[in-house]
This record gives sequence, C-alpha cells and structure tokens, in this order.
Amino acid sequence: MSANEPLLRVQDLSVRYRPGADNAVDGVSLVVRPGEFVSIVGESGSGKSTTIHAALHLLPPGARARATALELDGRDTTGWNDRKLARLRGPFVGFVPQDPGTSLNPVKRVGTQVLEALRLHRRMASGPGRELAMAKLELAGLPDPERVYERYPHELSGGMKQRVLIAIALANDPALLVADEPTSALDVTVQKVILDHLAGLRTTLGLGVLLVTHDLGVAAERSDRLLVMQHGRIVEQGSVEQILTDPREEYTRTLVATAPSRHSVRLRPSRKRESVAVSEPSGPPLLSLRGLTKTFGSAGFRAVDDVRIDVAAGSTHAIVGESGAGKSTVARIAVGFTAPDSGSVWFDGQQISGRSRRQWRAVRRGIQFVYQNPYSSLDPRFDVEQIIAEPLVTFGLVDGRARRRERVIELLDSVALERAHLSRKPAELSGGQRQRVAIARALAAGPRVLVLDEAVSALDVSVQAQILQLLVDLQHEQGLTYLFITHDLGVVRLVADEVTVMRAGRVVESGAVASVFAAPEHEYTERLLAAVPGVGARTPELVRV
Repeated sequence: MSANEPLLRVQDLSVRYRPGADNAVDGVSLVVRPGEFVSIVGESGSGKSTTIHAALHLLPPGARARATALELDGRDTTGWNDRKLARLRGPFVGFVPQDPGTSLNPVKRVGTQVLEALRLHRRMASGPGRELAMAKLELAGLPDPERVYERYPHELSGGMKQRVLIAIALANDPALLVADEPTSALDVTVQKVILDHLAGLRTTLGLGVLLVTHDLGVAAERSDRLLVMQHGRIVEQGSVEQILTDPREEYTRTLVATAPSRHSVRLRPSRKRESVAVSEPSGPPLLSLRGLTKTFGSAGFRAVDDVRIDVAAGSTHAIVGESGAGKSTVARIAVGFTAPDSGSVWFDGQQISGRSRRQWRAVRRGIQFVYQNPYSSLDPRFDVEQIIAEPLVTFGLVDGRARRRERVIELLDSVALERAHLSRKPAELSGGQRQRVAIARALAAGPRVLVLDEAVSALDVSVQAQILQLLVDLQHEQGLTYLFITHDLGVVRLVADEVTVMRAGRVVESGAVASVFAAPEHEYTERLLAAVPGVGARTPELVRV
C-alpha cells in the first residue's frame, strides 16, 4: 500500500436499525490515511459510533447498512462474511471499544485475553506468546506488564483496563486503530495519558487513528482533521484550525461554544427572573465539614483523611480530584448517607452528624443530593410528575393532588421543562432531561444546599453546558448553595467560587478558583490543570461566538 492510499474509505454510507425507521446514518463519507489522526465529533445520537461499527461490519443483528464503498486496505468489504473479515480484523485494523467494564471478560486474566487476540492470527508456544503479550501491554503504556498480565480486570483501574483494550487492539500490529469514545468515562489525567499514548503510537508506528468522541476539546488537541456529525450526517469537516476558528455551520459553532474546557470566563445568570439577595458571608459558613475521616474494609483503607471544608451561603464550592480521591465519600458524609469515623458536619450553625435516622429527617429538607447518573437515580416505574411530587408527599409540603400538580409544574418550569413531560417516564427522556428532572426533584424539598456528585460528567458537552447554566440561574434566583463534586477543572472554572483539591483522601490545596487556577501551589493541582483538554498549545484560539 502506498503512503497516501487510504487505510479506510467509506463512501455514501447509510444505516437503518429497523424497517421503516429513519436512517441513523445518512450519506456519510470519510477517509483515513496512514499516519493520520482523524476524529469524528458530535453529540450522543449523531451517528458517530454507528458509522464506525458499520465500517467494521460490527452492527447488531437486524441493522442494515448500504454504501457505495466500504474499503479496508484498499479492498471493498461490502458483502463480506465474518470469516473473510477476520483476515483484516486484528492484522489490519484494531478496534478499541468504549466501555472496558463490559468489553473484558471478568473471569479471565488479562494476559489470557491478550494471548487470545494473538493466537487468533498466529501460532505460538506458550512461552513466546506470554513474552509477546507482555510486550503488547508495555506498548499500550502499562507499567509493570508482568504484574498486569496475571491480574483480573476487576483488579485494575479504569485507565489500566482501557489500556488493556488498546493492547488487544494492537496485538497483531494493525495499520489502522479505531477507538470509540475510549476515554469518556475516565478522569482527565488518565484521559490525557491514553490519548497522548495513541498520538505517540501514530508517530512511532505510522498508525492511522480514527477517534470517536463527543468532546471537541479532546479531539482538537491531537487530530489532523475533524469530522462533525449531527443527525446521522457529516455537517462539516476540515482541519482543527478551520473548525475551531472559522466554523461554517451553526451546529459546529454551538459545539465549540459549549465545550467547557475551551473557556476561562465564569458563567453568569441568563434568565431575567427576580433573584434572591445573598449577603456577603459573615460569621460561620452555612455548611462546614470539620476533620472528616472515614475508613473502609478490614484492612482499614482510609478513603477520607482529616478533610476540612467551609461552604459560604449562596456560593459554589467545588471538590476536585481523580477517581479514588475521596470526593464522593465526602459528599455522602455531608448529606448523612455515610457516617464518618471522626470529625463532624455542621449546617446552619448546628452539628448534624451523629444524629439518628429519625433526627436526620428534620435536616434532610435543607440538604439535597443530585446523583451522577440520573437514569439510575430515577425510579423507572414512575412518570415525571410522580418523581417530582414524591418529596412533596414525603415531607408533607403540599396537600391535595391538584395543588401538588401545580407545584410540580412550577418546578418543571424552574428547570426549563414543559408540562408535556409530566406523563413521561425516565426511559422516554434524554440524559439532559433526566438530569433536569433530578434537579427539580431535589428542589421540591425546598433545600438551601444542593450536593451535586459528578452531576454533569455523564452528559454530552452541549447538554452539560445547558445544565451548568441552569444551576447558575437557579442559584441566582433561589440563593442556593452548592457543594459540587467533579473531576473536571474545566467545569470548575465555569461555576465555582472556591475549590478544594483532593488526592488519596486528603486535601492538598484549597482556595478561590481564580487564585488556584492562576498560581497552583501543589504539583498535583498543576497536573490536573495541565490535563484539561484544550489548554495546551496544540489547539488554536477559540472562535468568538
């Protein structure tokens, strides 16, 4: 194959999942050449993953794909069966799926799974096979590959499991690597390590890379070309510089404008509604966490170690750090879901930790919790009206079905949802709509403090921007106080007044967001900031919109 001949060429691809349904992909064409890093970006449902699954003949049964050409290695694979495709899958193209938790076999050791990928395409004795498998693990950026080889998937972190999938994809020295949202569920530091490694492999091995992601900042830092998808079509494509500085399509401009990692100015209220005046803090904070410590397991793993945080009324205090830093444990202690081993929680001048379950009920209205995954936190059997009305019934806040319905409609309006959503169940809502319902349910109790545990991390960046703006508007209108848990400093920059950085259960730095971002005192904070997509010199300045 010549240096300029495409590794992958898709021409006029259309995909339909069932007869009579609209096309999930409609008329898509793309090319990836040797040594080229191409990214497909767009929101969930735009057709990104369907496109690459169709190109690799990995669509589920019942789905139908049509194309003028589906070429791998210069050969049109249209109509090929699995046996014939096996000659290219692995030896020519490697695939990295999105979720390592479901893509790795939980009952097989990591080394066995890499060996299986090798033995699909070559014969080898156990000794050389083991050595080659460990070499692939090392190539994928895993330290101590001999130790990793013997581990089961559950014994590895999310980032390590994702690198195992990369090792499997690279097992047979492919010319093309296709990665479907390989870092969407990972911390920004782990995300940076994996994407930097993919970019390095492109340089050292001459790999062609096709990356699917919903994060424009992630794609822009490493790509040669960007393809923007919406409603199953490629609406714009071009170089990183052209897409970021001079996008032609309104949808592309929206994606650029809503990427949190690309902005440095804090969000301001957007709705013209009467606000609740919150005076400058004086005296004790509204919420105070004093010397919290928490251990788990017989070995005494210390998840939280002497954590002290004060949250002023009407402010947003963010807690940031990687997975395992102790952020969510602190959040659960703050709302009484988890009892600390030592230390105390104070709310509005009163100690609330150490109370019985019955005593906590009197406090529960004042501090409400919003979970990371709205789909799993909303009862799938209830419709939206029942979900939001539940706290009104539980706390006896509104009597009579008609009056409760009026209050539910008011709460829906506060989170910018229409009355038509009242009868829908969670499965009938988008991710952003579900999170709005979760926020409305929390507001139904009339809280003064919302504790938000990674409340936007599972959302597309454009939907994430909408929810962040909603939170800013609600704080302005209702005088709410937020304890905001996140691993993304790009989000912190948009909404928070104060930030506490945690690592391995301890606070390593705390202060005003502007001060911490401008002059971080701890090397770990510097590392988190450096890992935010879009802050490096690789990407041009953002277009003004």
